[in-house]
Amino acid sequence: MFSRFKKDQPAPQAQPSRAVPQPVEAPVSTSAQPAPQPRPGPRLTKPQAAAAPPPADRERKRRQRIIEMKSQLHQRLLDNLNLAALDGASEAELRSEIAAITAEALSEINFVLTSDERHVLNQDLYHEVRGLGPLEPLLKDETVNDILVNGPQRVFVERNGKLELTDITFKDERHLLRIIDKIVSAVGRRVDESNPYVDARLADGSRFNAMVPPVAVDGSLVSIRKFKKEKLAIDDLVAFGAFSEEMAMYLEAAVATRLNVIVSGGTGSGKTTTLNALSGFIDNSERILTIEDTAELQLQQVHVGRMESRPANVEGKGAVTQRDCLRNALRMRPDRIIVGETRGEEVIDMLQAMNTGHDGSMTTIHANSARDGVSRLENMIAMSGIEMPLKAVRSQIASAVNLIVQVTRLQDGSRRMVSITEVTGMEGEIITMQEVFKFERTGMEPNGKIIGHFTGAGIRSHYAERFKRWGYDLPATLYDQIPAR
Repeated sequence: MFSRFKKDQPAPQAQPSRAVPQPVEAPVSTSAQPAPQPRPGPRLTKPQAAAAPPPADRERKRRQRIIEMKSQLHQRLLDNLNLAALDGASEAELRSEIAAITAEALSEINFVLTSDERHVLNQDLYHEVRGLGPLEPLLKDETVNDILVNGPQRVFVERNGKLELTDITFKDERHLLRIIDKIVSAVGRRVDESNPYVDARLADGSRFNAMVPPVAVDGSLVSIRKFKKEKLAIDDLVAFGAFSEEMAMYLEAAVATRLNVIVSGGTGSGKTTTLNALSGFIDNSERILTIEDTAELQLQQVHVGRMESRPANVEGKGAVTQRDCLRNALRMRPDRIIVGETRGEEVIDMLQAMNTGHDGSMTTIHANSARDGVSRLENMIAMSGIEMPLKAVRSQIASAVNLIVQVTRLQDGSRRMVSITEVTGMEGEIITMQEVFKFERTGMEPNGKIIGHFTGAGIRSHYAERFKRWGYDLPATLYDQIPAR
């Protein structure tokens, strides 16, 4: 029946063995009818007692039965389908084959499904064979930003900055581990007890991280940061309320006049999205090199060279760090260098690049404010193992960094650019900074939405003359303070 994609059977014994129970079932049912005749009364009363459980409980048991059956059917597909032959099969052919095998199996076990349940079952089995099982619908859902798995029974997603628990589950830990192994083996990695954590990238560019037992105590932990197929431009972010038009005008002048920019913020605050948007102000004639742990930047310029770091192999060899990429990038005649995220010893090379002719370079760091961002840069330099006096370190930072853009995810899930701060120099051993734009919170609506507005700080930009020389004569009113309404 499924000869095209079915595995070649070594011998036909399997067919008679499956056919044997069918003739036996009919005689058993007919011959067994006289025997239970003396007990019709109890059988009539017991169904009435069994009807007592609430519908929700029956539905839960039915769902559990379908989950168990799906696992059995998936194993049957693996046993029967020639997976090597499926590589050249179309989606329609594979779906038809799965539907036929499922119908045959359901008829054998005499389990009746509604048309909707059968459709969902066939869809799930297709995802098990070709996709990532229960995670596949979430990966296709455009409203989902992050997928977070805490063991086989708890799958969370983030929508609009808010976490919510889904009704999607894995059958058990083995099922979850099989999906994890399917992801990491596709990119030449492995994860097991001896190597219990892994970073990888899915086929669509989404960032994947997993930790498995014994490090993960209550079941394997998976986090997927979905890759946005459509890049958000500055106009889109302004329309979403991430920052104001005045701030957009200022940032355009800052990037176009080749100020060195650091985008600072917490996890999930929108640092990479902001960096992508800022890169849209870079002139198309410039040569740009990007360095990332996981390639996420989507630059639209013509002359872009992309680099990605690589972890060590099973033997602990072959690692290529961001610092290795950054050192090599300096020999490749870049106009600008963009580092996806600076988190370690590569910071010293990044600052040196900003100080030695690669004006307009950009990167992101994890910090809660502009002042914290400067302190984090100092700490990373100290961790790099280079012994320098604190004043020399701060002087290096003050001369390299021109602008710190702070982005934050607020309590209501919205992402805002809460501060734009200029680094103006040194006074003694202190790095001097001035805030030119900020987001002022004025309250909260009953539904939890943050109320506030963007405003200038009333201070003229330290780089106003530089902007003017490059042809960006921003009006003085751009920096005016806006009173709360």
